[in-house]
Amino acid sequence: MIKGKVFVTGGAGYIGSHTCVELLEAGYEVVVYDNLSNSKQQSLDRVQTITKKSLVFIQGDIRDEDSLEKAMIGCDSVIHFAGLKSVGESVQYPDLYVDTNIRGTGCVLRVMSKLGLDKIVFSSSATVYGDPLFLPISETHPLAPTNPYGQTKSDAETLFQEQQNQSPNWKVMLLRYFNPVGAHQSGLIGEDPSGIPNNLMPYIAQVAVGRRDYLQVFGNDYDTLDGTGVRDYIHVVDLAKGHLRALECLVKPGCDVVNLGTGKGYSVLELISAFEKACRKTIPYKIVARRPGDIATCYADVTKSKKLLNWQAELDIHSMCEDVWRWQFRNPGGYSA
Repeated sequence: MIKGKVFVTGGAGYIGSHTCVELLEAGYEVVVYDNLSNSKQQSLDRVQTITKKSLVFIQGDIRDEDSLEKAMIGCDSVIHFAGLKSVGESVQYPDLYVDTNIRGTGCVLRVMSKLGLDKIVFSSSATVYGDPLFLPISETHPLAPTNPYGQTKSDAETLFQEQQNQSPNWKVMLLRYFNPVGAHQSGLIGEDPSGIPNNLMPYIAQVAVGRRDYLQVFGNDYDTLDGTGVRDYIHVVDLAKGHLRALECLVKPGCDVVNLGTGKGYSVLELISAFEKACRKTIPYKIVARRPGDIATCYADVTKSKKLLNWQAELDIHSMCEDVWRWQFRNPGGYSA
């Protein structure tokens, strides 16, 4: 039985492709809309291999309202991943991030309104919190982004809240997730960043597989157990299941904000150690200066996700590392190899 047709912007990307697996396996029809600026169509081919189910792929940009409207016709809900996501790049090109992440989101909302759609799950980020005033970080924590990327996520959230205020029948879920890592257990889909990875785990994996000589660890003088930064890493499959639960919880009108994390933090050195066990190799690294804007510790209060979504992360750091290594070992050059 088909549960409905979901329109997934950015569905060929890392988190989007894993969410498409969960949607298809749960009985949804899926339409993916992606401009492939930081993703590969091969990921969707492999999603269909994993699930033995088909989806529809339409290449297009969320800022192209005509194309967006034609693609969205016939769908009954939206999961919105599409956007730019590099903190460093956002500092270098803030206007590009505003144009893509905020104006693009506005286009999605206008097209939904035009077509009479009123159910959406939005891919937000814990970067909206900035430097934490308290830990664990709950959804009531003040928003104080420290970079343009985080600011665009915060501003996009405001667009959704304003939309729901203007159209009280809308059902909106804003998911603030922490640090997605891992890969599908099949080894067929995973994170395949363009160029030099911006995130820690894919960089470690590329060092392990021989694509890079060593890892740079930015600072070892933080006020943490071993001096390196502590983050809440969540397995991408758990995260994808969280999106599925969020979609299924869009029953009553309103706009809810929910953290998706594990509620536990791991340091950079702890992550390196766990990955070394998974790949049975030594990961060479060098301690370098802190990066501007980096914070010491960040992890989620996950009380609300358990209560509202009846969801919690199940996969531990060892599963995260083993699954990333399986993906990287089988796909040393990513999708394009």
